Amino acid sequence: MSLREHFPDYFSRVPGITVYDPLAELLGAPADGLLRYQFSDAVRLAGHACPTVASAWLATTRALARLYPEHLPQRGNIGVALAEGEEAGVAGVIASVAGLLTGAAGSGGFHGLGGQHRRRNLLQFGVGGVQQLRFSRHDNGQHVDCLINLSVVPGHPQTGQLLSALLAGQASPEQRQLFASLWQQRVERILCQPDDYPGLLSFA
Repeated sequence: MSLREHFPDYFSRVPGITVYDPLAELLGAPADGLLRYQFSDAVRLAGHACPTVASAWLATTRALARLYPEHLPQRGNIGVALAEGEEAGVAGVIASVAGLLTGAAGSGGFHGLGGQHRRRNLLQFGVGGVQQLRFSRHDNGQHVDCLINLSVVPGHPQTGQLLSALLAGQASPEQRQLFASLWQQRVERILCQPDDYPGLLSFA
């Protein structure tokens, strides 16, 4: 049986990102080492589309554009550091999306080949001196810090009440549909209209 994913239409308007992964090239898949990611890949990784996943995608893609203004980002050459501990808040969710695009992994990551292409411990939590999220190039030491403020993109006033009804098992099919629509409207604004919300992302 063939099944098709039913993502919201706005997914097609979210800018994707192409990165170069020398390990992928070395191992022959893809042969040129170029990996193209879309927001739907982050959703598949997280299992859902929410403001946190959206902001992590946006923060990572924009930080990589700053770190590599003239070349494709080199996946596996980028460290990711978070100020919060791994179990704090949504730090783990943000880290998983950042790790997808950068190749950075924690203690269980790939140990490398002959001292090269190591991904292990490129992703770290509870790092001092980081406001929230830091991306660092390992070849030249340049880094970009990013602070995410989702409060500047508020959800619809009905969202909280509808969610409570859903979680209590008291929502009608129409309420379920309305909640999902309102929820995705906020995610869409974060991804497709980020410049309309000053302070959503701050870089240093």
